[in-house]
Amino acid sequence: MTPNRRTAREVAMKALYALDVSRDSLEHIIDTVIRPVLKNDQKLFDFAESLFIKAVRDAKETDEVITGLTDNWDIKRIAMVDKMIMRLAIIEMIHFSDIPTKVTINESIEIAKKYSTEKSGKFINGILDSAAVKLKRENKIVKKGAGLIESPLPKAGKPKAKPD
Repeated sequence: MTPNRRTAREVAMKALYALDVSRDSLEHIIDTVIRPVLKNDQKLFDFAESLFIKAVRDAKETDEVITGLTDNWDIKRIAMVDKMIMRLAIIEMIHFSDIPTKVTINESIEIAKKYSTEKSGKFINGILDSAAVKLKRENKIVKKGAGLIESPLPKAGKPKAKPD
């Protein structure tokens, strides 16, 4: 299988898991979890490494977003893998302006289906949809480039008269 961005996302999630379980250094995790899988594709390696490092650096911020959207749920009760998938997705929404938010959410759902529980995909979808709305409202999500318009375009019809 040829590595792609989903592979890079999965490897970043595994790196977060390895860090949480082992408490090894970031460098050790990068060298033992990310590099072996993506060593032949510098672009994917850089993406996974950046995603991982930013998720570690901004864990408090992403956890605050998640906590604010999970009514009556302590973040400690959320499955570790689900939390890691959501952390990575929120980081991707905020810091990777070339990736459409919908792609980030869909990829997160697919990764949850593969690595987490049967209900995780729906749970993650709901939280990330709400997170996207919240972060856009706060101007924390800014997407650039062709094909990244994420709000519906106005319907075609008669042009509206311009005010005098």
